[in-house]
Amino acid sequence: MMDGTDREILNFIQREFPLEREPFAAIGREVGVAGDEVIRRIESLKRSKVIRQISAIFDTRVLGYQSSLVAAKIPADKLNSGAKAINSHPGVSHNYERNNELNLWYTVAVPPDSRLGLESTVDVLHYISGAEKTRILPTLKLFKIGVTLDMNQGATAKKEAPAYGEKDREGADRNISDDDKAAILALQEDIPLTPRPFDLWGRQIGMSCADLLDRAEDLRRRKIMRRFSAVLYHRKAGFRANAMGVWKVPDERVEEVGEMFAQYQAVSHCYQRPVYEDWPYALFSMVHGRTVEECEAVLTAMSSESGLTEYASLYSTREYKKTRVRYFTPEMEAWERLYAGVLR
Repeated sequence: MMDGTDREILNFIQREFPLEREPFAAIGREVGVAGDEVIRRIESLKRSKVIRQISAIFDTRVLGYQSSLVAAKIPADKLNSGAKAINSHPGVSHNYERNNELNLWYTVAVPPDSRLGLESTVDVLHYISGAEKTRILPTLKLFKIGVTLDMNQGATAKKEAPAYGEKDREGADRNISDDDKAAILALQEDIPLTPRPFDLWGRQIGMSCADLLDRAEDLRRRKIMRRFSAVLYHRKAGFRANAMGVWKVPDERVEEVGEMFAQYQAVSHCYQRPVYEDWPYALFSMVHGRTVEECEAVLTAMSSESGLTEYASLYSTREYKKTRVRYFTPEMEAWERLYAGVLR
């Protein structure tokens, strides 16, 4: 069972993990316990599958990767095997069954030097999964990205300024040096639970702790790294419902409504995406709550404020995969070599 100190730690490290030589001691000063006690509690929260990972979160597109949300319709008797086939791609970070005719929803990213590219990769995934229908839904405009689960209040209609949006992405530096890549290879991993974790990482990549921390701050300043923070296992953390709110929005109102919805603290992701003849929803807003009722209350508040009534709530009924994309690693190239000829 989590106590109040656990919840304080979780709220703190979801927003920003300290980029300091002794980060756990810094967290301890914020919540009123010693650094070694913070480590002990985080170890316990990891063992109980509340904390999934603590690491840097990078902007996939800023790093030159192509990425998209993809929705697929797969026959029920092939869904598990189809999801497993899709999960084989190293760039698939999220994969969920949802309560919709399009019953499998996943995100996929491919590197700048991909021999297949995004669309051909999705074609391969469509084929090997046995999908009957696939819709590519890339981000047309980013209004908000950043998950923070309020461990005390749950999902509410409370407002706050989004931490990262389209202006951040547009203003990011896309010149990634070899030293940047070396730091990214370390910072994208789950942080070691030791008093001076950046010392350990620095030795692994041939940098001093000070140089690595300076590089991390520089990556954040240049908007390449969105933040360094914890990601939780939502259900184990008490957030058992997640609603993909999809909205039918007139073209002339997409920007206004997207910026409005991005202000809701309970909304973790808000994007404009393409519409299709069989999919008229231009705006996506992800809401995480402790219950379906919490999610629906937030979506109802959003509907009331915006005046939009044509929307749907897509709930995940099964999680097939949730991880972070690992950048500049050889697994992508190996997967493409294996599947490059599958459609010929």
